[in-house]
Amino acid sequence: MRYNCSKCPGYCCSYPLIGLTKKDVQRLADHFGLSFKAARKKFTKVDAEEPYAMRRKADEHFGRICQFFDTEARRCTIYTARPTICRQYPGSPTCGYFSFLKHERDSQEDPEHIASTWNR
Repeated sequence: MRYNCSKCPGYCCSYPLIGLTKKDVQRLADHFGLSFKAARKKFTKVDAEEPYAMRRKADEHFGRICQFFDTEARRCTIYTARPTICRQYPGSPTCGYFSFLKHERDSQEDPEHIASTWNR
């Protein structure tokens, strides 16, 4: 692995569509002690591309982000109940955010470029 999620501002959590499976909705229902129907209504939005899609909320850095993302701590608040797509991300040894960050640092010849904002 060539990335560290604990040093990321939540880039993947800001994707416009966070698709959920029926099993993901049930996992959220179980996590919060809700029925499937109540969890679907509370946590998903209708989207033509996916059967279920995660609701999102405002974020000062990315505009919109997953509703379960703590925008102060920049961390997932439901990590043990996170959706399948989050469990599988990025699906390769590298992450798009960290690839972008490395390119910017190399281009600027500055090993701290951009990251200084997020290293707390």
